[in-house]
Amino acid sequence: MKKQVINPWKWQDTRGYVQAVEVKNVESTLYVSGQTAINAEGHVSTADMKTQLIESIQNLEQVLREAGYECQNIVRLNMYTTSTKELLLHFDIFQKWVASRNIKQTLTVIEVVSLFETLKVELEVTAVK
Repeated sequence: MKKQVINPWKWQDTRGYVQAVEVKNVESTLYVSGQTAINAEGHVSTADMKTQLIESIQNLEQVLREAGYECQNIVRLNMYTTSTKELLLHFDIFQKWVASRNIKQTLTVIEVVSLFETLKVELEVTAVK
């Protein structure tokens, strides 16, 4: 597999994403459903945004591991949130995670009216290998 990042500008570099990713010679592609702060027993979190973001990242990593993929091969991430304002207060958690896993992905943040039950954030990705 060969990945090429396309960034016509530099400003996105500090925000934890890239403008485009071209992928060639892909062996396989994994489309991951939105991962949230739901535990292994299926209980939905009632925690704050920060905690739910951390738990969503952990669940996403678990799905990727079990599928045999690495975080660094995430090429697209859609982030759904019930409050962009609240999410941005904790966006450094996301940015540190992206940097620590060497992820170079496109990113779309979408504010929605609601998510399932008491959820505040959901992470949906596409990964390749």
